[in-house]
Amino acid sequence: MDPIGLQLGTRNLWSWLVRLLSKDPEWLNSKMKFFLPNTDLDSRNETSDPEQRIILQLRKLHVQGLATWQSFIHCVCMELEVPLDLEVPLLSTWGCDDGLTSQLGAEEKSQRESQLHRGLKRPHQSCGSSPCRKQYRKQQLELAKKYLQLLRTSALQRYGSRIPGSGQPHAFHQAYVPPILRRATAPLDTRGGAIMGNPRVEDGTDVSISDLFNTRTNKGPRVTILLGKAGMGKTTLAHRLCQKWAEGQLDCFQALFLFEFRQLNLITRFLTLPQLLFDLYLSPESDPDAVFQYLEDNADQVLLIFDGLDEALQPCSSTDPEDPDGPGPVLALFSGLCHGTLLPGCWVLATSRPGKLPACLPSEAAVVHMLGFDGPRVEEYVNCFFSTQSSREGALGELQTNGRLRSLCAVPALCQVACLCLHHLLPDHAPGQSAALLPTMTQLYMQMVLALSPRGHLPTTSLLGLGEVALKSLETGKVTFYARDIPPPLMAFGATHSLLTSFCICTGPGHQQTGYAFTHFNLQEFLAALHLMASPKVDEDLLTQHVTLNSRWVLRTGPKAKLDLSDHLPTFLAGLASCTCRPFLSHMAQRGEDWVGTKQAAVVQALKKLATRKLTGPKVVELLHCVNETQEPELASLTAQSLPYQLPFHNFSLTYTDLAVLTNILEHREAPIHLDFEGCTLEPHCPEALVGCEQIENLSFKSRKCGDAFAEVLSRSLPTMGRLQMLGLAGSKITARGISHLVKALPLCPQLEEVSFQDNQLNDQVVLNIVEVLPHLPRLRKLDLSGNNICVSTLLCLTKVAVTCPTISMLQAREADLIFLLSPPKETTAELQRAPDLQESDGQRKEAQSRSLTLRLQKCQLQVHDAETLIALLREGPHLEEVDLSGNQLEDEGCRLMAEAVSQLHITRKLDLSDNGLSVAGVHCVLRAVHACWTLTDLHISLLHKTVVFMFAQDPEQQEGSQNRAAFLDSLMLQMPSELPLSSRRMRLTHCGLQAKHLEQLCKALGGSCHLGHLHLDFSGNALGDEGAARLAQLLPGLGALQSLNLSENGLSLDAVLGLARCFSTLQWVFHLDISFERQRILLRGEKTGRGIWTTGSLPDLPAAAELSGFRWRCTPRSLCLTECPLEPLTLTRLCATLEVCPGPLEIQLSCEVLSDKSLETLLHCLPQLPQLSLLQLSQTALSPRSPFLLADIFSLCPRVKKVDLRSLHHSTLHFRSNEEQEGVCCGFTGCSLSQEHVESLCWLLSKCEDLSQVDLSVNLLGDGGIRSVLECLPRVPISGSLDLSHNNASQESALCLVETLSSCPRVQEASVNLGSKQSFQIHFSKEDQAGKTLRLSECSFRPEHVSRLAAGLSQSLQLMELMLTQCCLGQEQLTTLLSLVQRPAGLFSLRVQEPWVDQAGVLSLLEVCAQASGNVTEISISETQQQLHVQLEFPRQEENPEAVALRLAHCDLGTHHSLLVRQLMETCARLQQLSLSQVNLCEDGDSSSLLLRSLLLSLSELKKFRLTSSRVSTEGLAHLASGLGHCHHLEELEWSNTEFDEEGTKALMRALEEKWMLKRLDLSHLLLNGSTLDLLTRGLSHMTLLQSLRLNRNSIGDVDCCHLSEALRAATSLEELDLSANSISPAGGVKLAESLALCRCLEELMLGCNDLGDHTALELAQELPQHLRVLRLPSSHLGPKGALSLVQALDGSPHVEEISLAENNLAEGVPRFCKGLPLLRRIDLVSCKIDNQTAKLLTSSFTLCPALEVILLSWNLLGDEAAAELAQVLPRMGRLKRVDLEKNQITARGAWLLAEGLAQSSVQVIRLWNNNIPCNVAQSLQSQEPRLDFAFFDNQPQAHWGT
Repeated sequence: MDPIGLQLGTRNLWSWLVRLLSKDPEWLNSKMKFFLPNTDLDSRNETSDPEQRIILQLRKLHVQGLATWQSFIHCVCMELEVPLDLEVPLLSTWGCDDGLTSQLGAEEKSQRESQLHRGLKRPHQSCGSSPCRKQYRKQQLELAKKYLQLLRTSALQRYGSRIPGSGQPHAFHQAYVPPILRRATAPLDTRGGAIMGNPRVEDGTDVSISDLFNTRTNKGPRVTILLGKAGMGKTTLAHRLCQKWAEGQLDCFQALFLFEFRQLNLITRFLTLPQLLFDLYLSPESDPDAVFQYLEDNADQVLLIFDGLDEALQPCSSTDPEDPDGPGPVLALFSGLCHGTLLPGCWVLATSRPGKLPACLPSEAAVVHMLGFDGPRVEEYVNCFFSTQSSREGALGELQTNGRLRSLCAVPALCQVACLCLHHLLPDHAPGQSAALLPTMTQLYMQMVLALSPRGHLPTTSLLGLGEVALKSLETGKVTFYARDIPPPLMAFGATHSLLTSFCICTGPGHQQTGYAFTHFNLQEFLAALHLMASPKVDEDLLTQHVTLNSRWVLRTGPKAKLDLSDHLPTFLAGLASCTCRPFLSHMAQRGEDWVGTKQAAVVQALKKLATRKLTGPKVVELLHCVNETQEPELASLTAQSLPYQLPFHNFSLTYTDLAVLTNILEHREAPIHLDFEGCTLEPHCPEALVGCEQIENLSFKSRKCGDAFAEVLSRSLPTMGRLQMLGLAGSKITARGISHLVKALPLCPQLEEVSFQDNQLNDQVVLNIVEVLPHLPRLRKLDLSGNNICVSTLLCLTKVAVTCPTISMLQAREADLIFLLSPPKETTAELQRAPDLQESDGQRKEAQSRSLTLRLQKCQLQVHDAETLIALLREGPHLEEVDLSGNQLEDEGCRLMAEAVSQLHITRKLDLSDNGLSVAGVHCVLRAVHACWTLTDLHISLLHKTVVFMFAQDPEQQEGSQNRAAFLDSLMLQMPSELPLSSRRMRLTHCGLQAKHLEQLCKALGGSCHLGHLHLDFSGNALGDEGAARLAQLLPGLGALQSLNLSENGLSLDAVLGLARCFSTLQWVFHLDISFERQRILLRGEKTGRGIWTTGSLPDLPAAAELSGFRWRCTPRSLCLTECPLEPLTLTRLCATLEVCPGPLEIQLSCEVLSDKSLETLLHCLPQLPQLSLLQLSQTALSPRSPFLLADIFSLCPRVKKVDLRSLHHSTLHFRSNEEQEGVCCGFTGCSLSQEHVESLCWLLSKCEDLSQVDLSVNLLGDGGIRSVLECLPRVPISGSLDLSHNNASQESALCLVETLSSCPRVQEASVNLGSKQSFQIHFSKEDQAGKTLRLSECSFRPEHVSRLAAGLSQSLQLMELMLTQCCLGQEQLTTLLSLVQRPAGLFSLRVQEPWVDQAGVLSLLEVCAQASGNVTEISISETQQQLHVQLEFPRQEENPEAVALRLAHCDLGTHHSLLVRQLMETCARLQQLSLSQVNLCEDGDSSSLLLRSLLLSLSELKKFRLTSSRVSTEGLAHLASGLGHCHHLEELEWSNTEFDEEGTKALMRALEEKWMLKRLDLSHLLLNGSTLDLLTRGLSHMTLLQSLRLNRNSIGDVDCCHLSEALRAATSLEELDLSANSISPAGGVKLAESLALCRCLEELMLGCNDLGDHTALELAQELPQHLRVLRLPSSHLGPKGALSLVQALDGSPHVEEISLAENNLAEGVPRFCKGLPLLRRIDLVSCKIDNQTAKLLTSSFTLCPALEVILLSWNLLGDEAAAELAQVLPRMGRLKRVDLEKNQITARGAWLLAEGLAQSSVQVIRLWNNNIPCNVAQSLQSQEPRLDFAFFDNQPQAHWGT
């Protein structure tokens, strides 16, 4: 009996257990291997007796501890056939904690410690104990050999054999198929990804396991990083390497160490490298120092493998430690090994998932990508997994029919699970069932779990228990467990079903423990997901927190770091959310399917939220996996539609499975998508996953990882993508073999529009082969072959292809760039494929001649002989839009050949020969060669900048086609009175080092060019000097009429520059001479800018503003602009003498830093010698303070001066009149620092000018004293126009002085003073004395003491008729005082006051102010909102009879105060003729105001006008007013508009209209009159025979009311104005109204807009229109073309019509057209009338028949460039037109330019062009040259006051 059994007191139970295990010793061996991974089952120390062997094994298990022993007992009961009478005592005695812990405690501790410490202590040995060094070396070698053998033996024990589990095939453990391994040669990037550099990273050929280490050479890195996604087999490969080494296959290594970071993470203390190797891996039997020394000496034969670098927790630094041999973290030791500071020369292999790697990795480390299985490897694995032929064939058949399962098997871990599931399913299911049972990765694992219960009993409790353990470990980052961490039943369950694996963990010297982990991370994640979905402990909120997208892992550092390995947890959750999994989850949770469905819905909802977010490429892939797992079509559709149009995948690994999932999701997408794979690691068979994906429109691969195999697979997939338009395969390592497959596939993709093979290092023949496929791609628009290696001969062959292939429009080659652009013809694909070769038929040759080709061969090393070949190719080719040969080696001869050939090559736009080594001698050759080329428009040669560019116009044949396309606009431009030349040529020979000796030869070469068109010649930047300028002046007449000549930067002296002024007289074409002496800018220009007929459709160079104005019908002046030049008296004298013979008119612009008084006097005295002078301008020239007086005296020196303008002593302008002009003289000295002391002298000089019109002395320092002096001098200065004294520091003193001096200045007509921010002080004069003067004083801040002085001045200025006081701080009291103090002998005086207090004072207070006036009040106007009070007084005041006043007061029911006020008002307002109340409130003081007004109205026997508008009045107040108005029998004008009355108030008002026989104007707008009130109104109207104006707009008048009104209007025979707009009148009422208007013979203004009148009313109205009608407004009246035409025909020829408005009517087919014309028409409004180009032609021709037209409104129509051209034609003939509104039309830049041309010849003030089809930059350019074009939203131009 075993001592343990005796000790436990369970003798019988122990014996039974030994006998039971003796029946199956192999099972016990497997459990020993699981619970004790390092146990040597074949140890020679073990007994040969089987029973004793079992007892020894049980003893080893027992001493491991309580948890291990309990787990083993559970395994016995779970897996073996244990009788029930034995199972119960086993579990009750040894399967639980009761009583066992105390019995085993002491023994476990002693035995475990003795075992763990046995043989693992490191002995210490001194090197000096050996008698000799050789003996020591021999001993060291023997120890090392023993240790190396011990290493190999240990590895054999661990990997030498595998014991299959119960019920599983043997190959489940033994089959190993190596995955695809591919080496990358790019440097490692530890900052953000696996490798760095550009995406052209090249992968070498696929490598095998034995090729991972290149030990044959010392070159290359010794550190290898193996990157692969989870499940690719990284850990399996690491163990496989250990096994192969143990078996002797890796003989290049003597020692191999394998460390797993999931175990190393448990080591928290610092270690040295010997401690890492010996304490944590395997300890030597003796002398570890000697063994380590041997390893260091033979480090190149030592391999260290670190598995799971992505799981490392410790921090890592890229810097070397101070003591590399000292202790440090494990990751620091790893870093030292990688960098060679520890064990230098050793080999290091680290495995990791792709992502952010530790910074300690060396950048030169080799990178190997693990890409999983391809098809052959999957097949090999299946053959190894299944033992029988039938099962192999069945499994392969299932994979062949199930594409999704086949794509999952690309991941080795999933392939193993799939084989396990198929092994379970194949015997019980019919063939082909795997598609339904194994559609997703999740259901693979689900079927694997179901396979664990062959008897149909699913161990739900154990599975959920393991799931809970898995979830907690994932959340805490724990992947390694001890026996105490897992309950024994769960441990036994995991061991029984191979869900858990075990291993030995060395935690220190002599300390070992058994660790456990799930067999794979994916399994752990699946079980965790199963727990989340099926456990009642997990609610929906906690569940959805785990539905995240972890696209890449981040390096974990710091003491609290934890692993984040839940890569597939969200994927498994999504898979379990599938409806297919609902019964399974329901059984697992022991809940109903509704409960499960709620959790599944929560997961789906979380995925929907993620689907609508903007995600990076890796997260998109993770999301697609999740969505695919759910098998939810709605979610898949949402995800597919939410994917961006451009979907990039950059710099991360992608597998076949990833692309297969992408294809599955895209099947639910309707819109096309662009896929861009850049720098991604792709397996060669990946394109197979894209087969049949119809949604892909653009497909781009950019990676050196793509080779011939990839291209071959891709070529098979391309023809299946029916919507593919763009294919890109760039930066790959494809050779001719791979390209040949693609070339064969391209014709099968006729829909392709763009193909890119750039940066593939293709050779010449491969490029030519690719080009041969062009005729077979009928829709191709671009072929990019850049970045490949081709020679010049191949380039010329490609040029020949471009010339002969009818679809090629551009060939661009520049260094590495090589691009073809094509223009697909209109023929169908089938028609183009009938002749696939490049042989041209007659039809194709004709098409080739009509097409246009752009050829750019830049920096291609072309030489002279290549130019000859090129010319021969191009001579018979199509029209060439552009030929660019810049950057080659043509030199003089090649450039000459190309220049001679230009007339034969049909170049329509540009030839560029820049940077080709042209010399000065070659310039002459080029000029001679092109002199006969008629199409050359611009030649620019600059030897300094290596520029040689030819620009061409279209030849006549090309021009004909474009003229046909724009015939209308071209004919218009030909008809325009333009003096512009039809063609011009620009020759720019700049910076060529030309000297005077070269000029004669150059002019000979240019002689022929001058006769081909108007020539612009540019010699700037050369070295002509004075000699060259003089010689050129002699040669210029022989060149004919030039357009311009540029001589800038040629080193000319001042004498030579001034001599150029003689060109005005010697060269007739010179009109403008611009000289900037310091900067040496010298330009001679002609009268106009050369522009050809605009037929190309592009916007021409827009002319300058001055040239636009010069486009008008007037003589263009010559101009001389001399700037940055010292203007001494002698210089000015010589200049003026030179200009005496210059024909006129002449404009001179001078500018220098300072002009002395002497120079100014000299210049002014020379002016009479220049009778042709029209303008003299001194800009940016500092003048002295004496200059204003010198300029003021110019009128006596030169009587031709009509205007002098001096600003800030820096800018002065003198305008001269022609002989026939007799306008007044204007003189301005602004900002000249003039003060009071200068006034007398200046006025004396000005008094000598007899016809002085305007004087401007603003912005000076006059002050009050200076202004007083100017006012005192006014009688002596004969000003007939205006005087401006603004901004001169004026105060109230100056304003009062002005009032006082008005009496002494009889010719003053109007004066205005603003002492606020505007600081204006202006006086306007008339040529003769006038009585009616007006004075405006604003913001003068008068104080009380100023009022009396102001009143005195007003009393003296008898000719002052009106005074306006705006915000002058006059309070109510001051205003009352002013009105009482103003006394005049006779006449009228009007006072208008605007003060803030007016709107608060109230009507009573304001009337009280008026009552204090000293004269009779004849007019009172009050506007509270506008804060205005207007009072008109009549002098002398006439007193009324007191008895009559007392009689009227007796009828007033007012208080004492109001009675006194009424008495005063009756006295002062007895002769009141007009009372106007606007925006007042008559309710704020009850009815006091209304009662007072009633009393006042009763006494106003002479009142003729009463207005109450936009005011508030109560019903009682309105009754009082109506009562008062009832006694005003002489009323002629009454207005009650925009005031809200109730019905009673309105009736009272209507009754007040009775017996108003003398009423002439009645305005009742916006009163909302109804039937009863309208009845009263119509009864009143029937008696108003003198009525001239009736306004009833916005009153909701309907047809019935309109009929009644029409009857009443029959009596209004004197009616001149009728406004019924914005009512509710339909054709029924409109016809009645039209009939009644026939009796209104005097009607002049008719406004009926915004009514539904229709054509019927218009037709009736046209027959009855009065003869004297001036204004007709019918906007928005529902008129059609028929009605509008009838009205226009009725008005045509009328001599009185001034305005017509038909806006917002439909006039699409009936635009008004006048045949006879309207001589007085000033405004026509046709806004939003649907007028297009065709109908606008007749309209614009009618405008010329309206000579008085000032405003044309045509906005919001359909006008285009043709209509703009028509308008541009008529603009010059409309002399009074001020405004044209063309907003919101369809005018382009072309039409705007035509309008600018027409505008240049007219006096129009503004043309509005907002919101047309004109680009912003073009609009800005046009507006800068013609400011009257307005493109802004807001009207920047002043409105044209057409009525003035």
